[in-house]
Amino acid sequence: MKVNGVAYRSIWPIGQRSVGIIDQTRLPYELHTLELADWRAMVTAIASMQVRGAPLIGVAAAYGIALAANQDADEAALDAAGQQLLASRPTAVNLRWAVQRMRARLDALPRSERRAAAWREADAIAQEDVAINRSIGSYGSALLAQAYARTGRPVNVLTHCNAGWIATVDYGTALSSVYLAYDAGVPLHVWVDETRPRNQGLLTAWELGGHGVPHTLIADNAGGHLMQHGKVDIVLVGADRVGREGDVCNKIGTYLKALAARESSVPFYAAVPSPTIDWQLGDALREAPIEERAASELRIVQGLDERGRRASVELASPASAVANPAFDVTPARLVTGLITERGIVRPDQLASLFPEAGATR
Repeated sequence: MKVNGVAYRSIWPIGQRSVGIIDQTRLPYELHTLELADWRAMVTAIASMQVRGAPLIGVAAAYGIALAANQDADEAALDAAGQQLLASRPTAVNLRWAVQRMRARLDALPRSERRAAAWREADAIAQEDVAINRSIGSYGSALLAQAYARTGRPVNVLTHCNAGWIATVDYGTALSSVYLAYDAGVPLHVWVDETRPRNQGLLTAWELGGHGVPHTLIADNAGGHLMQHGKVDIVLVGADRVGREGDVCNKIGTYLKALAARESSVPFYAAVPSPTIDWQLGDALREAPIEERAASELRIVQGLDERGRRASVELASPASAVANPAFDVTPARLVTGLITERGIVRPDQLASLFPEAGATR
């Protein structure tokens, strides 16, 4: 996608020596890139959310293994790097998928061939992510075009968190549908949840503004009100992990949007790349690991002061206890459909699109 007319991806290799990323902790106020030359720096980037979004986390982990192979391609060294990458963010299944895929590819090779092979495989994972998200967008944009054809008025989409191009290598998952529909001439408008406490909605608004898509930033608690008054035609979110039964694990607050959507007869869709599907996960509500993040994320808000300088403001009293679960699970019964790179299905039909996954279930 483009920022001020310049094409960007969220992550890119620099030769076979380092990896470039957009530092998302500085958005939406500043577009700043970093060059990472050590796998430990990639662990830090994932844990600190300099890179974030389930698909991007997976690609970043793949490049992290490639960086580790630059230093030492021995199995023990790669295993140590892989374990620390896996521990950096527990909920997004793409991270585990990417590390396992990289190790399976490299462990089958002699040590002398692993470094070059690691970069080839990481590049392949990145390119596959772009193709997957482009395909998701083609199916989702058709859904938005159908909604416009039914009503004859701009389609109002409500989204939660950031499932755009900066959460992937390019295009995005949920927002890929929005971008492709908008580019095809479908009139639409996006209600953007602020998504406390990390405010990823600000990233979504930054993306949409850069692409020219009409949008409005709203408080997280406003979504249900808008649905009650007929101002939302479709809820479209991403996912960090989806169980084989179609339960959707996504940013905290997604479950509440699904409940409001069901009550208001608003269709609720999740955009799901195949690497985000955890075929080993049965009852996601009971089994999905939910990341508990630092209390400081809830206590302290980041922004700009009156002089345009970055500033931090403490909101909560230090005497108050804080709980900060980063994700919740939306049961499959509340999900109208899952948008994958192979098509749109009801949650209970997910396995029919991926018959090759049967051996892992």
